[in-house]
Amino acid sequence: MTFKTPLTLIAAATLLVACGKKEEAPKAAPAPAAVVVKIGHVGPISGAIAHLGKDNENGARLAVEELNAAGVTINGQKVTLELVAEDDAADPKQGTAVAQKLVDAKVAGVVGHLNSGTTIPASKIYSDAGIPQISPSATNPKYTRQGFKTTFRVVADDVHLGSTLGQYAVKTLSAKTIAVIDDRTAYGQGVAEEFTKAAEAAGAKIVDKQFTNDKATDFNAILTAIKAKKPDVIFFGGMDAVGGPMLKQMKSLGIKAKFMGGDGICTTDLIKFAGDAIGEEQVYCAEAGGVEGEGKAGMDDFRAKFKTKFNADVQLYSPYVYDAVKVMVAAMVKANSSDPAKYLPELAATADFKGVTGPITFDEKGDIKNGALTLLTYKGGQRTQIAVIR
Repeated sequence: MTFKTPLTLIAAATLLVACGKKEEAPKAAPAPAAVVVKIGHVGPISGAIAHLGKDNENGARLAVEELNAAGVTINGQKVTLELVAEDDAADPKQGTAVAQKLVDAKVAGVVGHLNSGTTIPASKIYSDAGIPQISPSATNPKYTRQGFKTTFRVVADDVHLGSTLGQYAVKTLSAKTIAVIDDRTAYGQGVAEEFTKAAEAAGAKIVDKQFTNDKATDFNAILTAIKAKKPDVIFFGGMDAVGGPMLKQMKSLGIKAKFMGGDGICTTDLIKFAGDAIGEEQVYCAEAGGVEGEGKAGMDDFRAKFKTKFNADVQLYSPYVYDAVKVMVAAMVKANSSDPAKYLPELAATADFKGVTGPITFDEKGDIKNGALTLLTYKGGQRTQIAVIR
């Protein structure tokens, strides 16, 4: 009888185990890393008009969240949009610093800035880097007249806004004498200048010109000087955080003139800043943009979504920020690329994009064609629409 050695038995056992062992399934290939497309947003999140900057930023956040939820595919690949938000504090120096920061972060595009005074100097930095920029609220004409191919805006400029208000003051409010105040910012001076031109062309006399700054709180000296001239209308080129206290001091000095301003004062927060000095149809202003007819339903829907998401009412320009983000992404999709150099021509060619703020078509300068303006007043403690003008 032959006996197997222990080594032979071990080998046989190993063979049996190997034969009975199931083959392991091949491991699944790792999922491809998600492609992230960065979109910058800049506005004043600190300082006197932080409420407007936050309103703008929330408009961008809502657009990015909706697009990500719906799914964005660029050149056959699903992408995730990432909002890179920066604070410029409405300060030109800080505005250029954060613009360079966004360039270094390699954002695909920028929506912002809010103020003309920060938007204009930042625009050169984006232009030099070839990064498209859409401002939802900077209305100074200079912004799109610098010859940059990267600058766009989705609201009407101060030429349209200031001239409309100037004509309204004379033809509708029957103003014969007008005093003008500006806050020395690019926005404030620009809109005051356009208002003055239109009011004078319509036959009014400018009886006084004064200026303050965008952080001032005491206006007694300039208002006392104006009171002596007995103007029918006082026009202020500036923002609501300054306009509100100015209205309070006008009331305390017994000045009965109508108070007018551009989109900077035309906010729901002006009521809070002015208190009972807001009066009844005492304040008139114009907001760049506006919808009517069939477009009103889309804007109402946006306002409801915004309120649900952020537990806050729309202040002013968040719908325009929302549209600007969507216009920018639509151009990327159409170009099959988020590379700024490749999608910039598609952005410039945008025509009849259906936004919540109305149809968007850019002209050769990057300005919106046939931009709307909304004339408003305040009564019963509410901002009340008078008319939408194109």
